[in-house]
Amino acid sequence: MNSFKHGASVSDFYDALETREPHLREQALLAALPAQVAHAQRGSPAMAETLRGVDAASITSRAALAALPVTRKHELLARQQAQRARDPFGGFSAIGWRGLHAAGGARRVFQSPGPIYEPEGAAPDYWRMARAIHAAGFRAGDLVHNSFSYHLTPAGSMMETGAHALGCTVFAGGIGNTELQLQAMSELRPHGYIGTPSFLKIALEKAAEQDLALPSLTKALVSGEAFPPSLREWLRARGIEAYQCYATADLGLVAYETPAREGLVLDEGVLVEIVRPGTGDPVPEGEVGEVVVTTFNPDYPLIRFGTGDLSAVLPGPCPSGRTNTRIRGWLGRADQTTKVRGMFVHPGQVAEIARRHAEVRRARLVVSGEMANDRMTLRIEVEGSPEGLAQRVAETIRDVTKLRGEVELAPPGALPNDGKVIEDARSYR
Repeated sequence: MNSFKHGASVSDFYDALETREPHLREQALLAALPAQVAHAQRGSPAMAETLRGVDAASITSRAALAALPVTRKHELLARQQAQRARDPFGGFSAIGWRGLHAAGGARRVFQSPGPIYEPEGAAPDYWRMARAIHAAGFRAGDLVHNSFSYHLTPAGSMMETGAHALGCTVFAGGIGNTELQLQAMSELRPHGYIGTPSFLKIALEKAAEQDLALPSLTKALVSGEAFPPSLREWLRARGIEAYQCYATADLGLVAYETPAREGLVLDEGVLVEIVRPGTGDPVPEGEVGEVVVTTFNPDYPLIRFGTGDLSAVLPGPCPSGRTNTRIRGWLGRADQTTKVRGMFVHPGQVAEIARRHAEVRRARLVVSGEMANDRMTLRIEVEGSPEGLAQRVAETIRDVTKLRGEVELAPPGALPNDGKVIEDARSYR
């Protein structure tokens, strides 16, 4: 039976997928996994190398998926840089143009900072943004003022193709040119805005200075920046209900806000895990970790792609009636690599130290002192005070990091739930 909030109607949802029973959604995602893994092995040389020896037919559970390697953005960039001469996608794309291993299928190609190149295929709503735009209140026939960039990066196209899938008309505002964009808002009278929250604020402040009324602008979908509650209320006071979404150029839509305003609901077209930073190990529900996404996009089949972003799963269903898992939104970056006494220490090394001692439940490396006088303390959660454990762990610290470190035992639950594996608490005065 579908779960609808009190007073909700079918039109509140983009499609019936949003209100599926959770176990049916999970069954569908897991049923699609083997074919997508096999497709990635066939169509993406980079994924074929990463998944060498993997029996795709056996990847039918989250546990089986969690045993596969995580590919992180810095690895994707490094592979692209190494293969620029023969494949600017570094072997990750299953589509391309004449001269690449995939001789066709790419409609556009974009360049994100790095630079990292991303393909766009021919599928309607290629980035699956329509769902988030719909949740923000946009409907067929609306005029959308899209102020995301149409230059180099895919953000403008991501939002435009999603708006078109809803049946909206789009004004291609792009970035900058505030005066001209304000003129267009005044004369075209768009129903809503899509872009960064900061530019919307700038535009509204400029409009107020010019005594320019924008009464048609009543809704917005924002992304690309933090969207604090204070700014949401600032916009609401000016007649605009704004919602946020979480998307990347590699994956498209990952999660989106609903009128419930309680976290972000996962998109229906991705399988999301939250893993301990520096590892591929899923964390318990509610614990902060890195967002790792498997996409079912056949053109860019990323399996266990580490976004580098921190978040956590929220318990229970969304009050809006959508039944997919919710996450807390962006909580920081997972790559906490820190230089200590001239040596880089990585989250993966902290995980390796903990892995070598079964008694350790969680670990957090605190780097304190002043620059050039660093002190490392590994705080570990354990039951009781196992004899000799601190000394054994200290030896492992030196073995793994080549640096000396102190060890502090803490009871289960004592470490903060903020996703930090390495905390830089040094004074930089």
